[in-house]
Amino acid sequence: MNVAIIDYGVGNLFSLRSSLSYLGIDNVLSNDAAEIRRANRLILPGVGAFGDAVAKLRESGLFDEVKRHAAAGKPLLGICLGMQLLFDKSYEFGEHQGLSLIPGTVEPLAPDLPAGGLKVPHIGWNSLNIVKEDPLFKYFPPGAHVYYVHSFYAKNCRESTLATSEYGIPVTGAVRRGSVWATQFHPEKSGTAGLALLKAFAEL
Repeated sequence: MNVAIIDYGVGNLFSLRSSLSYLGIDNVLSNDAAEIRRANRLILPGVGAFGDAVAKLRESGLFDEVKRHAAAGKPLLGICLGMQLLFDKSYEFGEHQGLSLIPGTVEPLAPDLPAGGLKVPHIGWNSLNIVKEDPLFKYFPPGAHVYYVHSFYAKNCRESTLATSEYGIPVTGAVRRGSVWATQFHPEKSGTAGLALLKAFAEL
């Protein structure tokens, strides 16, 4: 199996599967540890609150499976909340431990924005500024816009940051550490640019 999408009860799974299938990428939606273990690549999606998502990931028995996949050096892609789960901890409604696959923290966006005008959650299209070249952007159109929906963002992760988007401040848009990649934006909702990124991931 080329790509397994982890189904732990959180995420926009239909759009993601549709995008991969449109690209002709062999994929499966699964919460079965054995099936996930056989996959060449994993995608960890997610929408909602960090604490709830971590709890569901642990309850499903897939928390450790994700860590094993990364430790084996197989490509892993986190999307939106799935990206945030890869960091050390989040301060969303308390303090919650993440997967610690990428150093950094997930913190509220609102206190860091300049006063006046910018709404939270950050919803909509924004240009992606690539700050570090990476195979994930192999097919990505220069200056392309991507689609965000989030109220929290990754901080203290400069070394792993691949791309940012301006929203009063530079918002972490994409990160990488070893075989672990992640995007705060939704590739499956980002038109041709998002499809280009998913295509590149399937070839990593």
